[in-house]
Amino acid sequence: MADLRSARPAAGYTPPRRDPSLPPVRINLHSDTQTRPTPAMKAAMMAAEVGDEQMGDDPTVWALCDRMAALLGKEAAVFLPSGTMCNVVATLTHCRPGDEIIAHESAHILTSEHGTHAALGGFGILPLRGARGQFDEAALTAALRGTSRYAPPQTLLSVEQTANLGGGTVWPQARLDAVLAIAKDAGLSTHMDGARLMNAVVATGIPAAEMVKQCDSVWLDFTKGLGAPLGAVLAGSRAFIDEAWRWKQRLGGAMRQGGVCAAACLYALDHHVERLAEDHANAAALARGLSQIEGMAVEAPETNLVFFDPSGAGMTGEALCAALRPHGILMSVLAGRVRACTHLDVTAAMIEETVAAVRAALGR
Repeated sequence: MADLRSARPAAGYTPPRRDPSLPPVRINLHSDTQTRPTPAMKAAMMAAEVGDEQMGDDPTVWALCDRMAALLGKEAAVFLPSGTMCNVVATLTHCRPGDEIIAHESAHILTSEHGTHAALGGFGILPLRGARGQFDEAALTAALRGTSRYAPPQTLLSVEQTANLGGGTVWPQARLDAVLAIAKDAGLSTHMDGARLMNAVVATGIPAAEMVKQCDSVWLDFTKGLGAPLGAVLAGSRAFIDEAWRWKQRLGGAMRQGGVCAAACLYALDHHVERLAEDHANAAALARGLSQIEGMAVEAPETNLVFFDPSGAGMTGEALCAALRPHGILMSVLAGRVRACTHLDVTAAMIEETVAAVRAALGR
């Protein structure tokens, strides 16, 4: 019998190369993953003391993991290459084949991880609805089924902080605590996709450990607003991290002299957390400028993500992004809206230039 997988088209699986006919990107609002390590961060990486992570011999990796466990109020932590890998390792550790995960319908694990949780773990994800990337206590309670021979076991609740496709929104702490408590009372484990957790911490002033105290597992991504070239840290109980290490090994193993990369993350914790407030201010300024354009529908940002719809101003999101690109300005279209993401490589002057360029593209 022919392998039907071989008949599937490969298009879309290889990232496109940059079009050489276009000028270099000068104002990169595509994502905070586009940040480049600063010269001082590179110097910290080059000066890092390293060893073999596999053997527990890399002191810089240990320093990062210990610091992150303390920051998040957990017993232990593990260093992983990416946030997506943190989500995958966490679900593989919490769940068994046939289990069901509950998450918002726009959650990263459902929309942006290529079906990995089903492909590798055999898990289903039950999507909940709710405004701006969040669901409430009533929606979660209605989704809980209890034990049944006819339905998959519901074993994990996952929340996303901040909610990306929800507009970079921050969960109100009372609602977050309430939904996590409901899940725990129902016997579910709780997980936080903390890709932009420190944006939420800076926006609210709530310490990270307090924000995630009811989460059995949580991770932080260092490649977004914190500006590291790679790396994320997953934290939880010591028993959870011991099992997570098994999955890290199964999915590719240790990073050997990972301290070179861990040093960038430590530098980010020291120098790039408080400055996230600048990104939030730039996002607010961008939203104000865009909202002054007639017909532009702009969602009020809570952190560093600005979502807007220019169709009422006479241009689709795709057309507007295409019109801005020759001017060296890069944005993206997600969930039917344009997303502009501020970060440490975006200045206040760049925000002003971007608003002017959008006005010009729209003929205003």
